[in-house]
Amino acid sequence: MSVERQEDGATIVTVLPITHSAPTRPGAAVEIPTPVKRHLGLDDQRSWVVVAEGNEFLWPGYDLRKVPHKDRYDYGFLPPGFFNQILKAFLALHPAGKDLTPRDGSGMFSSSPRACRL
Repeated sequence: MSVERQEDGATIVTVLPITHSAPTRPGAAVEIPTPVKRHLGLDDQRSWVVVAEGNEFLWPGYDLRKVPHKDRYDYGFLPPGFFNQILKAFLALHPAGKDLTPRDGSGMFSSSPRACRL
């Protein structure tokens, strides 16, 4: 997942990992509902967005890879309700962007996201 903002003409994204492993701590991840997974073209296995960690970097990052068989880097937009659920869980653990791992001198997370893609 990425949350985008404009700062000094650069786009900064915060990326949260997705895993098939169930979280070991309550509140550390948000399960992706089956209809959302289908909408995005993901597999049928249970998956979670890990909100306990996040990485920030300038867009586009040097180590990004395109989605297999597509000319893009994302799987699509998240439904607003699910995005807000992830954002709320993330901000509860990282108020004002604390404890994020910045890369590329990207700065800190903005609590005013403009878009969300997975």
